[in-house]
Amino acid sequence: MGWFRKTSERDSLGVAMAGVKLGDRFLSLGLRDPRLIAALAAKAGLTGTACAIETDAAGAQEGAAAVEAEGALVDATHAPWDALPYAAASFDVVLVRDVFSTQEPDLKARCAAEVLRVLRGGGRVLVIESLKAKSDSVTPLKNAGFAAVRVLAEAEGASFVEGLKKA
Repeated sequence: MGWFRKTSERDSLGVAMAGVKLGDRFLSLGLRDPRLIAALAAKAGLTGTACAIETDAAGAQEGAAAVEAEGALVDATHAPWDALPYAAASFDVVLVRDVFSTQEPDLKARCAAEVLRVLRGGGRVLVIESLKAKSDSVTPLKNAGFAAVRVLAEAEGASFVEGLKKA
């Protein structure tokens, strides 16, 4: 594993949209994009925290190994999307990558509420979903209580939606 990695052009849009900075506490729901997660974990750096959740133990282990192969470390665990094993206000940024499109509306709503719970005041969520999935990411975030929910872009075959937790 190298200590430093260069963000590829493929990662750069997601990295820029997430806005993770040195020292941030970062959580990824889903480990389906290890290159992006590694790039964001590297942004948080040694003074920050990088965590990830998958719904099954094997997926968490495989995902963590894939992130490590990309040159970063992430504390990966498994838990249901609607029962995150973290205290309230634990994270500055949460990435939800290709998770909402796999959920029924009621589970999506509970997941959005859990993301809101684990974000600190002023924290951000970035939902990235494939445009092919045609998943509504705006409504569950608004209904959960996120402020300033908006589509940031539709590019590179994906939709980028952000929401803010009121301070």
